[in-house]
Formats: sequence, structure tokens, C-alpha cells
Amino acid sequence: MKSMTAFARSQFTTEWGSFSWEIRSVNQRFLEMHFKLPDNFRHLEMKIRDQIKASLHRGKVEVSLKVNETQSNQTFEVNQAILQPLAQAVSQVQHTLIEATQVNPLEVLNWPGVLGQNENEENLQQREAELMEALPSTLAALNAHREREGQALAEVILRRCEAIEKQVGLAQQLLPEIIATQTEKVRQRIATLVEELDEMRVHQEIAILAQKLDVQEELDRLRTHLDEVRHVLTSKGAVGRRLDFLMQELNREANTLGSKSADSRTSQISVELKVLIEQMREQVQNIE
Repeated sequence: MKSMTAFARSQFTTEWGSFSWEIRSVNQRFLEMHFKLPDNFRHLEMKIRDQIKASLHRGKVEVSLKVNETQSNQTFEVNQAILQPLAQAVSQVQHTLIEATQVNPLEVLNWPGVLGQNENEENLQQREAELMEALPSTLAALNAHREREGQALAEVILRRCEAIEKQVGLAQQLLPEIIATQTEKVRQRIATLVEELDEMRVHQEIAILAQKLDVQEELDRLRTHLDEVRHVLTSKGAVGRRLDFLMQELNREANTLGSKSADSRTSQISVELKVLIEQMREQVQNIE
């Protein structure tokens, strides 16, 4: 089981310079990807997406690539197709505004697209290959982090399951006593209202009351859902949505237990169950 919260960074040194991959992920309902890539490597985004999709199922993922080339490997070329229209525009401004100052050539070079690297196609392809070959190891480190976080979350959830099971056991023990107490109250109430008890009617009223107070079905379903949670925690793959569904089912049974409660002790148990389930649900939100 994996958490959706993780971080990984890998740095590599090559003959032409150095580069680093940095990947962050946080919880998200679906798989959402964002990229920060150097301009001359933006075309790699689709290949990166494919690798991430093969490795991750859910989460908001931010991928950053930083490339530092040695000066000996850097050759630049001015893009005349962008520079010439830009120069004409600057000339028009200077002609119209006499007070306009001379343009700094370095500022012109900073204009998007004016200055590009004169790359040999073969060298560029080799660099791209090295960048992409390094990405899987960074994704593996991210997944290792997600697995460690996921294991920690699983342990937290299992402890909550044990606490819920104790509360269910306590309610199970109290159930016969509560039904007996409420039954006697009904019998006494009827006795104060009528002179002669109609035993048939009393039994009918008691049967109806017992049916309303009987939460055995809810307790059984709570145990069943807890067993399923434990099973899912040992399953492989993306299990977050399945666990989220089970949290809803657990909460539904806890609410029903509270609505049927005729005793302050079972009402308190219902409240405690909902607190524990909510604590589990918060952790489940981070599971892939």
C-alpha cells in the first residue's frame, strides 16, 4: 500500500554537464501532473507522462528537471526570425520617443526565443536519452518513499480498527442488559396505565421495542467492514478509493447504532466510533 505524499530527488553528472530530477506528490482524487522543464526539453513532457502513468495511479505530481551544461559544451545562435522584427519595433519606439534610451544588447538576448543553443542533433538526442534513462530511478525512489509512508498509514489504521473492535465488543456486552432494562420499563409503564395487564399486548409491545433496540445486525456489519479493511490493507495496487468507501459504510453503521440507542452508554459508544472512523478517513485520504 502506498501513500500519495512523497518526495524524491536524483542528481547525475555526465560528460556534458549535470542534471537533476525532482518529483513531489501529494494527495489528489485522480492522477494530476505538472511539469517544470527547461525550454529546450519541453517536448519530452509526453514521454515523462507515460512513465509516470506506468508507475503511479493517483496523486498530484510535480516534476522538475534542472540541467546545467559546462560552458565548453554550450554554443549559442541568435534567432534572426525573432530578432529582426524586434529590432524594427525598437527602432520605431526610438524614432517616436526622442527621450528613449539605447537598448542594452543583453536585454535583447533575454527576450524569449532570441537566443538559442546551437545543438548538434546527434548530441541532443544523446542528452535526451540520458535524461529519460535517469527518470525511472527517481520514480523508483519516489515509490519507495510512498510505500514507507503507506506502511506507516496502514499501522495507524490497524490501531484504529482494534479500537473500533473494542467498542463493538463493549456494545455487544451491554446489549442484553439494555434490552432487559428497557423491557422492564415498558412493563412498568403499562402497569401504571391499566389495571389489568394484557399479557398478549405486553408481549407485542416488548417484541416491537426489542426489534427497535436490537443493533446486532449493525454490530455484525461493523465487524465485517473491519475485516475487509484489514484485507484491503494487505492488497497490492491502488486501494485508496476502496478504503474510502469502507469508511463511509463504517460511518453509516455507527450512525444507525446511535439512532437506535436507548442508553447513554451505547450513545457514547456511537460517538467514539464516529471519532475513530473519522480519524481513519483522514489517513485514508492520503492513500493511493
